[in-house]
Amino acid sequence: MEHPENESQYIGLTVNSGVAQPPSVNPYMKARKRKPLPTPGEMVERILKGDVTTLSRAVTLVESINPDHEAIAQEVIEKCLPHSGNSRRIGITGVPGAGKSTSIDVFGLHVLRDGGKLAVLAIDPSSERTKGSILGDKTRMEKLSVHPDAFIRPSPSAGSLGGVARKTRETIVLCEAAGFNNIFVETVGVGQSETAVHSMVDFFLLIQLAGTGDELQGIKRGIMEMADGIVINKADGDNIDRARLAQAQFRSALHLFPPTTSGWMPEVLTYSGYYELGIAEVWEMIDRYFEFVKANGYFERKRQQQARYWMQETIQTRLLNNFYNDPEVKERLAVLEQEVLANRLSSFVAAGDILDYYFKHK
Repeated sequence: MEHPENESQYIGLTVNSGVAQPPSVNPYMKARKRKPLPTPGEMVERILKGDVTTLSRAVTLVESINPDHEAIAQEVIEKCLPHSGNSRRIGITGVPGAGKSTSIDVFGLHVLRDGGKLAVLAIDPSSERTKGSILGDKTRMEKLSVHPDAFIRPSPSAGSLGGVARKTRETIVLCEAAGFNNIFVETVGVGQSETAVHSMVDFFLLIQLAGTGDELQGIKRGIMEMADGIVINKADGDNIDRARLAQAQFRSALHLFPPTTSGWMPEVLTYSGYYELGIAEVWEMIDRYFEFVKANGYFERKRQQQARYWMQETIQTRLLNNFYNDPEVKERLAVLEQEVLANRLSSFVAAGDILDYYFKHK
C-alpha cells in the first residue's frame, strides 16, 4: 500500500500511528470454573427434594447428544422411574396463532391455585435450514415464568418429526420425580408431532380459533380423533357469536367420528385466554375426563400402552443408529447408492443386499 504522505512535497506533516485498540476481553476478568457434575446418585437425591437447578441440569443431559451425558442421563432416569407416574399429563396443541402459550399461562395459574406444582415442556420449532430455535415460549408465559411452583422448559425440536421425541418422555419422568404433579406438553402446532405427544399424555387438548373462515379447514381428521377436548379461544367481544358457531360446528363434526377407545365423548367449550373467561369450565371438563377414565380402567391401560410404545420406539431408534453408524455399512452403502443412481441396481435389491450383509455380520 502506497503512503503519499511520506513524499517530499508533504514534508513537515506528521502521521500519527493511531490509538491502540483495547483488548476485546476484560483482562481483569477471572475465568469461571464450571461446577463439577454431580454423580447420578447425588442428582437423583436432589431431584427428589425438588431442586429445580439439578432438574434443569438433568434435562440438559437428556437432551445432549454426548454419549457420556447420555449414559449419565439414563442412570438418573432409571433411578427416578419408581418415583414417577403420579401426575396429570396434558398435551396441548392448536393451529398457529391460536394462543397456546397464553392459554397455558392462564391454565397453569388456575391449576396452581389448587396447590401442587406445574411443569411446562414447550417444544419450540427449529429452523430446517439453520437448525436454530428462538425458544421464546417463556416470554409469552409472563406469570408462570416467575411463579415459584412452575417449571418451564422450552426445548428445540431440532428438526425431529414434529418436534417431539423420546427425550420429552424422559423429561416427564424427571419432572414427576421432582414433585411436579401437573405436566403440560405444548406442541409446535397442528402437524405430525401430535401423534408423538398423544402417546405420552393422558389428556389431549386441541385449541382452535373462530372467525378465521371455515373452522374445520386445515384440521386433519386424525387430530380431531385424538382430541379429548376442543376449546375455542378468543371467545370475547364481537367474536362471541362466531365462537359459539364454531363450537356447534365442531360438536356436529365429532358425532361423525367413531366412538373413542376410552368411551369418553370429547367436549367442545369456548373461552378467552386473554380475558381469562371460561377457564374454570375448561378445567372442570378435564377433571370430569380423569374421573371417567380412572373409573373404567382406561387410564391405567393407556399408561401401559404408552410404556410399550416408547419401548418399541427406543428399540427402533437404537437399531437405526447402530445400522447407519456402522463403518462397514457406511462404506458398503455408499457403493450401493452409486449402483442405484446409475440404474444398475434397483432400490429394493440394494436395500435387501445391505440388510442381509448387516444381519449376517452382526
